[in-house]
Amino acid sequence: MTAKKILMLVGDYVEDYEIMVPFQALQMVGHSVDAVCPDKKAGEKIRTAAVHDFEGDQTYSEKPGHNFILNATFAELEIQTYDALVIPGGRAPEYIRCKSKVIEITRVFAQADKPIAAICHGLQLLAAADLLQNKKCTGYPACAPEINIAGGTYIDVPVDQAVVDGNLVTAPAWSAHPQWLAEFLKLLGTRVEHH
Repeated sequence: MTAKKILMLVGDYVEDYEIMVPFQALQMVGHSVDAVCPDKKAGEKIRTAAVHDFEGDQTYSEKPGHNFILNATFAELEIQTYDALVIPGGRAPEYIRCKSKVIEITRVFAQADKPIAAICHGLQLLAAADLLQNKKCTGYPACAPEINIAGGTYIDVPVDQAVVDGNLVTAPAWSAHPQWLAEFLKLLGTRVEHH
């Protein structure tokens, strides 16, 4: 297997599972993963939001998650050295998409047709970067209007399923990690042997 270099675009209050699980799982199979946050450096922490719980309110509640230590510095990125992009969900995509450099980085991956995996609210960044034209994708159901306005086609799938369209693999929430990551690994050309 050829090890790939993967970039994760994250920020404070990213969803805990959606950063932790792909960050660890992709390294487990031999890839290197750099998690970066605008205006922060390697060794600095971001807060995560966890336990998006459904407790009878009109939307989910949110509890503090683990602190996550960034392992790369946003300002020092050499984008062309990366093979793929991961965009976790939570609250981070909503505000990191307002930074022009984040939009620019995201577009570089799309224009080079490199694999992009986005989950949950991560679709907000792809919509803001105008990268969903004629793409079939899914995301957190509350992001469906943004996906459709951005020219994408929102596909309503069970919470544990993923949608693949070309270089893009998307999923509604962390329950889809097994499917979402398996499809992303296929795009990366990573073979995992089942015995």
